[in-house]
Amino acid sequence: MSAAKLYTPDLLAATLELVQYPPLENALLRGEARSPTCGSTLAIDLSLAKDSTIDRIGLTVRACAVGQASAAVFVRHAAGRSEADIVAVADRFSAWLDDEAPMPDWPDIALIAPAQAYPARHGAMLLPWKAAMAALSPRPGAR
Repeated sequence: MSAAKLYTPDLLAATLELVQYPPLENALLRGEARSPTCGSTLAIDLSLAKDSTIDRIGLTVRACAVGQASAAVFVRHAAGRSEADIVAVADRFSAWLDDEAPMPDWPDIALIAPAQAYPARHGAMLLPWKAAMAALSPRPGAR
């Protein structure tokens, strides 16, 4: 696959959306993830609604265009999702990247689907889900 088919205008435009999600001040929930393949990183700040679903999101992303676009796809549709929703999609996403499951049911994920053909980008694609799971997972001694 050529880079032109991977780095589409829509994918590159999605990277610009991240400026709308600066880190949250005084966020109680923070998670970080790093891609072992490329070294890309993502930190996520979350605030939750009273029903424990995601309410607000802040991001710090240091990743390639594919990782940034994945973060944009995540943040576009994460509000109102529960921890169980995030875990289920992350599991399916990971299996899809390994050709073991159909594409996960997450709006706009087709935007980054061409990167499935590039295993070196898989870690960057999973960053927002992994960071969100880290932020949402109970910590020892918390509560």
